[in-house]
Amino acid sequence: MRIVLCYPVEPKHLAEIAATAPDADLIDAGQERIAAEILEADIYCGHAKVHPLPWDEVVRQGRLRWIQSSAAGLDHCLTPSVVASPIVVTSASGVLADQVAEHALALITGLLRSLPVFFRAQQRKEFIRRPTRDLHRATIGIVGFGGNGRRLAEVLRVFKGRILATDVFPDDKPEYVEALWPAERLHDLLAVSDIVILAAPLTDATRGMIDAAALACMKPGAILVNMARGPLVIEPALVEALTSGRLAGAGLDVTAVEPLPPESPLWDLPNVLITPHVGGQSATRIDDMTQFFCENLRRWLTNRPLLNLVDKRLGFPRSRFGDPSGR
Repeated sequence: MRIVLCYPVEPKHLAEIAATAPDADLIDAGQERIAAEILEADIYCGHAKVHPLPWDEVVRQGRLRWIQSSAAGLDHCLTPSVVASPIVVTSASGVLADQVAEHALALITGLLRSLPVFFRAQQRKEFIRRPTRDLHRATIGIVGFGGNGRRLAEVLRVFKGRILATDVFPDDKPEYVEALWPAERLHDLLAVSDIVILAAPLTDATRGMIDAAALACMKPGAILVNMARGPLVIEPALVEALTSGRLAGAGLDVTAVEPLPPESPLWDLPNVLITPHVGGQSATRIDDMTQFFCENLRRWLTNRPLLNLVDKRLGFPRSRFGDPSGR
């Protein structure tokens, strides 16, 4: 069995994986060699960013049996040929949920407390009080209630507001979430939320979901925070909503094109906070990902249900993080 890795492992991580599968041939391909090495993989764990992978050729080879994504998003590997193949796919949904929640909180509070305004004033050495807004008792709408969405709700509950959410599988609602609606009620959520957080996967159904019509539904003065994938949002429509005053602000950890092109008007808007897709960064990220992969690898080797098993046609796991039962 040949296991090929494409995430930034260190020797201690390789040793942990090798101890879990001592009979396996372990290959640390990195971003530089993954396009070639994946053709000879039985198991692949990672997220290739530098080179588009030859997924059609991988499927034709017929050797790869399991993809463990090292990211929650699966748009990097769920090509039509992989979806139609017998290759098993599992995601890292929830592995980095703590960090995503922290980063979302930073963007939300930064916008509400007018930090972009104060940053610019600091550069001009201006010490002038300006208006701010409250997170406490706000109505928060979470779009996508998987591993990251659920952790966001747990963290934000302490601010004593209303928490609403939408999801393709609107079940298992925590008691501190006022309503968990089906995905079709997105516009209902947008209409009443002071803060909207995107935590949904990028699929055919979610691509462009925040378009001009959706933005027009949003509560005047609301803020939008995208912790998911950039293509969920139609950026020209977002720019118009921000410049017209319909929205009070946006916090973007992801953009439709990454890196965000220098000519994008988003860079210059005073009511926007932009971070370069770092919401999942953590000092323990590789440790946590390796531990999760090893747990799933043990399950694979002993024919037990895998965690975060993906419904490839939906584009995400049916069950929530850590629960292989399908609930």
